[in-house]
Amino acid sequence: MSTVVTSGPQQQTLARPAGFKRALLTSCVMCAAILQTLDSTIANVALPYMQGSLSASLDQINWVLTSYIVAAAIMTAPVGWLAQRFGRKRLLILCTSGFTLASLLCATAMDIEQMVIARCLQGVFGAALMPLAQSMMIDLFAGYELPKAQTIFGMGVMVGPIMGPTLGAWLTDTYSWHWVFLINLPFGLFSTLGILLLMDETPANPSLRFDWFGFAALAVGIGALQLALDRGEQVGWYESNEIIIETVVAVVGIYYFLAHSFTTQNPLIRFELFKDRNFASACIFMVVMSTVMMSTMALVSPFLQQVSGYPVLSAGLVLASRGCGTFVAMMTVRQAMRFFEARTVLMMGLAMSASTFWFMSGFTNDTSSFEIFFNGVYQGFSFGMVFVSINTVAFLTLPNHLRTYGSSFQTLVRNISASFGISIVISQLTENAARNHADLINHINPFNDALKMPDVARLMDLTTDAGRMLTDQMVNLQSLIMSYSHDFTLVMFFTLLSLPVAFVIGPTKATFRQKTARPAAEDEIEMASE
Repeated sequence: MSTVVTSGPQQQTLARPAGFKRALLTSCVMCAAILQTLDSTIANVALPYMQGSLSASLDQINWVLTSYIVAAAIMTAPVGWLAQRFGRKRLLILCTSGFTLASLLCATAMDIEQMVIARCLQGVFGAALMPLAQSMMIDLFAGYELPKAQTIFGMGVMVGPIMGPTLGAWLTDTYSWHWVFLINLPFGLFSTLGILLLMDETPANPSLRFDWFGFAALAVGIGALQLALDRGEQVGWYESNEIIIETVVAVVGIYYFLAHSFTTQNPLIRFELFKDRNFASACIFMVVMSTVMMSTMALVSPFLQQVSGYPVLSAGLVLASRGCGTFVAMMTVRQAMRFFEARTVLMMGLAMSASTFWFMSGFTNDTSSFEIFFNGVYQGFSFGMVFVSINTVAFLTLPNHLRTYGSSFQTLVRNISASFGISIVISQLTENAARNHADLINHINPFNDALKMPDVARLMDLTTDAGRMLTDQMVNLQSLIMSYSHDFTLVMFFTLLSLPVAFVIGPTKATFRQKTARPAAEDEIEMASE
């Protein structure tokens, strides 16, 4: 059975596959999306191994991550135009095949220059995979199945970043860093062939003009911003001329992009998207959740390894608990949207997330694995609640012909927000660790009565090298614990401050029920097929 989908301002008709064909096409599309999100984090743990193999310096090896992020951010903006100009199927095939080939080039790179070029290509081809997958999922499922579509897509968005470090650590430890990229090949080929054979093409529009000036201005602005965010912590932020120059270039580029977009007839980003109150509100919370989720991931993994002393694989397995909680939320929360307003579910999820950050602010080296695991499950569930709400609200009332534009803009917002959040928390962690260390050292003196206690004095004897070494290790550990606590508290307050913004979201329950109500005709068809 196949049904008809109306899409585009001219209400063009497309066939919607059903049954096994739809399930297989959904698998191919989501496989491509998961590959893109997975590769944003899977290479992180392999960097030390790549550094020696590629004869790269510490500064150079970081470009393996930076090049991918910058290229993907720049190429996300024109995805909507490319899909309408050339057709969504052609674009998806080009991107999945190009991403697979770029992964092979990454695995066979012989030096850092080849690796950076290959990672740039990965970012260029991977940029379109997430927004196209999201718009495809909405078109593949009927209106009453919208929660199912958003659930499947949401799990793909969450699974990639959460499982990336764990999978990367296992592949690197068991085989070599090359397999971090080689694992993409079979899944990339599966996606490309499935889309080629199963997906129907959308009508192309050869007369559609490209906004070259807008793209150039946005590319310069976003590229400079991403470089500043990624490099800031390494070079001392605004103590470095590099960051000052990149910030100025980013501001100028984004200013010219906005000024041009508001005065041209065919802007790169369709600002009519923001006439939809729900979509605009969802974008605000996408900023919040991308910042919160990715910054938390950037903190928890090093905390488990540096403070709790977990091996990298054990840390990855503990972090996988968040994926379990998210999976449960994705499978259950969608039904709540029929009985509660989306803003209510969203606020509940944000409040639950804030409570997990409050609990994490009390983490120490004595915190048990069970506490960390349980908090991860609870946190993953709260993240799932928020993402289900955001994805449902964003496309609930958005016109069909704007879906791909909306998906690409959300992806752009997600990437920039994640980079911003990671940069802020890592910078704060480094600065606070140094500050806390200096404060604690001031208390290590002959006048501190605590150091005169027999048990303490025996271990922390400042007159011996061993005593001084142990004292320094303890001070370093305590200053690091305090710094992590400060960062988790910062994320908690950021989450709580976003709660009142949820009231911007309009009523959704009635519209959601109407759009997700199963038509009587569908019931009759299903009964007849049985």
